[in-house]
Amino acid sequence: MQPTVSSAFADTKPHYELLDGMRGVAALLVIWYHVFEGFATSPVDQLFNHGYLAVDFFFILSGFVIGYAYDDRWKGSLTRGEFFKRRLIRLHPMVVLGAVLGVVTYTIQGCEQWDGTQVAYSAVMLAMLLNLFLLPALPGSAAEVRGNGEMFPLNGPSWSLFFEYVGNILYAFVLRRLSTRALTAVVAASGIGLAAYAVGNLSGYGHLGVGWSLLDHNLLGGMLRLGFSFSAGLLLSRRFRPATIRGAFWICSATVALLLCIPHIGGNDAPWMNGLYDAACILFAFPAVVYMAASGRTTDRLSSRICKFLGDISYPLYIVHYPFMYLFYAWLWRNGLTFGQTWPVALGLFFGNILLAYVALKCYDEPVRRWLGRKFLARK
Repeated sequence: MQPTVSSAFADTKPHYELLDGMRGVAALLVIWYHVFEGFATSPVDQLFNHGYLAVDFFFILSGFVIGYAYDDRWKGSLTRGEFFKRRLIRLHPMVVLGAVLGVVTYTIQGCEQWDGTQVAYSAVMLAMLLNLFLLPALPGSAAEVRGNGEMFPLNGPSWSLFFEYVGNILYAFVLRRLSTRALTAVVAASGIGLAAYAVGNLSGYGHLGVGWSLLDHNLLGGMLRLGFSFSAGLLLSRRFRPATIRGAFWICSATVALLLCIPHIGGNDAPWMNGLYDAACILFAFPAVVYMAASGRTTDRLSSRICKFLGDISYPLYIVHYPFMYLFYAWLWRNGLTFGQTWPVALGLFFGNILLAYVALKCYDEPVRRWLGRKFLARK
């Protein structure tokens, strides 16, 4: 173990360097998953088929880090109010920026639903207001401005922040109070439920990429994904005993990349096979990766800086990139383009979002959080 202080996580105890680095690696992979999502109708162009599982990896990381950072503080002066203030200060400034970017890009796109229907600007403002407070839009409502059922149509990935907030609330009121045995039972029960959901194809998609909508069984799927992964991360933080693992960062990075790149399994005739793969990744592979990453350590200053940089930009990158994906998709689909025709733009989108995330971190997120922390957090 080699925790290090990170300015992006200054509201909690020092973090494990390799876990910060892994969070950044997963965020980079998410961008490429979303890039290739634009070519989903072309099997040749579609890569990163299981990129949606990065959310489950994030949830496990979050549970581990929350348990490590806060479990021993409740016996001291930490209150639920203080905990929620810390989490809001940590997470919500970027939620606000993501909603604003979503309005800007949606306006550039012409304020149209995917089928070309024009949307009133008052509906766009309502969608922004809901996103600012992380309140989901109901399917078919005026605020559901894209017309495809997204909870947060101005910035789709905000749905996972919605569930992250739910996880933090459950932790503060329930999970932190559970004995390790009781928490183990929660992990087992939610894991069984998640596996049944995946193998039974309750999503109807043949995969576990659910939670982004309130349609059909999406909400149940999102709760099961959160319930297992967050609780499993919390349990792992309680039971964690580090091993000696050399090259842990590279092993873990390669493992996550490989798991997210595996092609869809089973096809339409056997969706249970892909569901089984999804469940195996979430229930077994990702907890093992988090354990290995937490056990590893950096061996030089350069590695430490890389992990810190990746950890610092991971959350801003996740939040700011998707509004620009909407523009990318609209351009692709309007012109019927393939990846071979658009890869320079995709590459520019990738590096441009990294630059934007870093600028957002340094010029907005960190200054705002420092100001909020001075104003609202208790001083020892």
